[in-house]
Amino acid sequence: MHDPRIDALANQLITYSVDLQKGENVLIELFDVPEAMGLALIRKTREMGGTPFIRLHNARISRELLKDATDEQYELSSALLLDEMQKMDAYIAIRGSYNTAESSDVTADRNKLVMKHMRPVLDHRVKNTKWCVLRWPHPAMAQQASMSTEAFEDFYFDVCLYDYRSLLPGMNALKDLMDRTDKVRLVGTETDLTFSIKDIPAIVCAGNYNLPDGEVFSAPVKDSVNGIITHNAPTIYRGLHFDGIKLTFENGKIIEATAAGGKTKELNEILDSDAGARFVGEFAIAMNPVIKEPMRDILFDEKIDGSFHFTPGQAYEEADNGNRSQVHWDMVSIQRPDYGGGEIWFDDVCIRKDGLFTLEELKSLNP
Repeated sequence: MHDPRIDALANQLITYSVDLQKGENVLIELFDVPEAMGLALIRKTREMGGTPFIRLHNARISRELLKDATDEQYELSSALLLDEMQKMDAYIAIRGSYNTAESSDVTADRNKLVMKHMRPVLDHRVKNTKWCVLRWPHPAMAQQASMSTEAFEDFYFDVCLYDYRSLLPGMNALKDLMDRTDKVRLVGTETDLTFSIKDIPAIVCAGNYNLPDGEVFSAPVKDSVNGIITHNAPTIYRGLHFDGIKLTFENGKIIEATAAGGKTKELNEILDSDAGARFVGEFAIAMNPVIKEPMRDILFDEKIDGSFHFTPGQAYEEADNGNRSQVHWDMVSIQRPDYGGGEIWFDDVCIRKDGLFTLEELKSLNP
């Protein structure tokens, strides 16, 4: 029996997220996603007068390619994929996973090699296409979220089909405030961090780049970050699980990094990937009212109601502080009372306390 929510999601992606226009090309990449979703996207693309292009991926096959990746192989792959991407007006990726740890035994040097060659493709897609990236609700994701498959599917469609337009007035007010702000201070459990966002644009994300969505992001002035931050949301990066990440910054650089559960060595190996990995490329405030708990899936976790994320690695072109890295690792802190509380201060004014915005112009973003 066909699930009508699949058609609704295809409509949301094509008509709202990438706002596909007549005559435009869209590249649709499906990673272990049911064929019904691909069919719905193709049909909706044609209904809007666009031209669909499809790439199908399988996680186990991708892992096999990655395990013994060579410079020659990925240099050629990058050139071919970049040529394809340059012909696209829009890009949609739906990434399912039967096993969220499928690539956990791919070595760091192979990941680094592949990211080096794929960076031009990613950069062109981010800077020159209308794009949206999302997950697919496989049972592995439901298990990771400690939910039944049916309950997780209901949650997934509720959050992806949310009316993101309703967030825009408050998000635009937050953007305006961030654009006027110099000094930021983050306070919480084992957290007291200061930095500047002066003259770095704030960007509203309301369902155009990711589903789910619901954040406004900027970046710290590269050498301005000082203090300590402890992230209370679990995370996963390169297939490895991390908890209790604690970072100490001095003049923008992470000078000490620890993780709970004996993962400090692995954490530092990632942060030593290149010179930019120990500097921060993004600061974002999140406010999705449907997402409350972390599930080790960053496209969901970085949007958690009452959270922010702080990102070692690559800065986005739209909010650029000059940091360059193969790493872009969104580390999430939840500041609601059930997670220990916390505050965000802009130029010595508290703008959010315990996950709730305190300024009148921002209160529409509170759930």
